[in-house]
Amino acid sequence: MIYRSKAPFRLGIAGGGTDVSPYSDMYGGAILNVTVNLYAFASIRPLTDGKIRFVHINENATEEFDSLSVLPTDDTSGLLLQRGIYNSIVKKFNHGEPLSFELTTYMDVPSGSGLGTSSTLVVAILGAFTEWLKLPLGRYDIAHYAYEIERLDLQMAGGKQDQYAATFGGVNFMEFYEDDKVIVNPLRIHSTVLHEWAMNTVLFYTNLQRASSKIIEEQAENVKKQNNQSVEAMHNVKKEAYRMKNCLLKDELHELGKALNTSWINKKKMAKNISNETIDRIYATATDNGALGGKISGAGGGGFMFFYCPGLTRYNVIRALSALNIGHVCPFEFSNNGLTTWTVKE
Repeated sequence: MIYRSKAPFRLGIAGGGTDVSPYSDMYGGAILNVTVNLYAFASIRPLTDGKIRFVHINENATEEFDSLSVLPTDDTSGLLLQRGIYNSIVKKFNHGEPLSFELTTYMDVPSGSGLGTSSTLVVAILGAFTEWLKLPLGRYDIAHYAYEIERLDLQMAGGKQDQYAATFGGVNFMEFYEDDKVIVNPLRIHSTVLHEWAMNTVLFYTNLQRASSKIIEEQAENVKKQNNQSVEAMHNVKKEAYRMKNCLLKDELHELGKALNTSWINKKKMAKNISNETIDRIYATATDNGALGGKISGAGGGGFMFFYCPGLTRYNVIRALSALNIGHVCPFEFSNNGLTTWTVKE
């Protein structure tokens, strides 16, 4: 048998960064996000040769080990996520007994693209293991487990929203509190509103890949040092998350577009390098050609941007962005489904 899974990537609509400690512990965080039909995939094929093989197709990377209870994680290069997940699964759910298998992974988008790539990949891999080993994990369990592996076991800087978005799917308003308390509030948005929102949204890949960890670490440090500009900007970003949630529930998409612009202005104040000359040029091109507002999806510095373009202005925006010869527009639809797992015969 082969055990498969897929988990959707997300657009961070509002509140990004307020899910990161210590801000979420001190003030409480709030995030609005939505998943799209771009996915991370994982497939597990059990082996009988006493080996463990990891294959990540995007990077044309393969790692092979003897079937051991603990794989090395001191070398942070290579397929570290896969090794860290394996170590945790064996320790928590297999009584320390090693497993033998081949794990193949693939993502529809590049790493570091601002759609929650690493966390979504972790969720997809956990889904495949859950399908194979019949692990007793619900949605909150999988999301928090993914957070533990990535943030605590492997000490990777980041927030909490991505794991929950990938697991739950759909449009969610998430609240974050101290002691890792997370509340996921699925929003019941009428289908016509979702269709209009998606049609009026242009997703653009900047061709700029970045390491989000440095930006996230700076945000956390700004909160610890009580940097007034940064903390106030985070308060405002959180405020806009509530505002945009209400805009969606009330079918006020025009107001949501304007709120995106306000949120972007505040987000750039949270840390250095969230924006740069190229990103500012892309943003100005979109708004000059009809977009009401937009932002970077994720921590910033590169990856995907999205813009709300009312009426039929999306076509002017697409034409103008394409003429920049910087990145490319990416077709998409919103997705209501979160983590999905299944089994097939080999």
